[in-house]
Amino acid sequence: MNNNKVRVGVIGVGSLGQWHARIYSELQDTELVGVYDADFARAQEIAERYNAHPFKTMDDLGAACDAASIVVPTNLHYDVFQQMLPHKIHMLVEKPIALSYTQAKAMVTQAEANGIVLQVGHVERFNPVMAFLEDHLSNARFIEATRLAPYPPLRDGAPPRGTEVSVVLDLMIHDLDIILQLARSPVKSINATGVAVLSPTEDIANARISFENGCVANVTASRISQDKLRKIRVFQDNTYLSLDYMNQTGQLCRKTKSGIEAMAVPIEKAEPLAKELQSFVHCIRHKNNPVVTGEDGTAALRLAVAICQTIQENPS
Repeated sequence: MNNNKVRVGVIGVGSLGQWHARIYSELQDTELVGVYDADFARAQEIAERYNAHPFKTMDDLGAACDAASIVVPTNLHYDVFQQMLPHKIHMLVEKPIALSYTQAKAMVTQAEANGIVLQVGHVERFNPVMAFLEDHLSNARFIEATRLAPYPPLRDGAPPRGTEVSVVLDLMIHDLDIILQLARSPVKSINATGVAVLSPTEDIANARISFENGCVANVTASRISQDKLRKIRVFQDNTYLSLDYMNQTGQLCRKTKSGIEAMAVPIEKAEPLAKELQSFVHCIRHKNNPVVTGEDGTAALRLAVAICQTIQENPS
């Protein structure tokens, strides 16, 4: 990539995609060429807001761009990826990478064969608390992650955002991706339970994951909570770390000769989505591998699907 700006587009400018468009319009190394949405009036609204072009077809957008964010419902990720593939543009696909492990594997293989950067939108990897977590943990023994959110708003002609899939694929998968990075070991066993309350699939779920190296993770996700909460606690020998992803705060506790010493985690706050998109553009310009590769997204999806299968095989 030369010194010219990377020409980017956004496919799907709903509640999340609009922020992709906003950030691309602000980055120094990008030119927001345009946006596409199934609702053309919505595309026009967001394009006007960020001085871009509203495309009437995805193919027209693909032909005009070097790269694009795919921010559509999960069940459409694979199809949109396939439609963009002939244009050989680099793609950031929102999480989860696809609806099935087979689809995800195909996307990874095709991206590699075509020299395309494929990044998956596990945005918590770009949360400043994650950098601190990785720097201060080397042998996680027990991990506890909790992610709570209110039920998404109702929409005309479409299910509430994210509810086309289980809460495991919608919310828990963020923590599954992080846990896989911290555990650094193959999964040994899974115990899980979940309940559908307002959606066709699980709205609340809990999983206990044991890894071959002895690490154990307990993960809870709910999209029917009155509160918003995104926290993780990690324990290793003589160290305990508690981090709040939402507020970007945390506490590190260590065993010393005088007892347990606690210190506030020094975190320089930042917008994770902006850091994610900056990293995507940097990978395109410098031909680097993404922080969250297609293989990473596939691994997180595979674990999420296994949890969903466990829940279905052992209904509450």
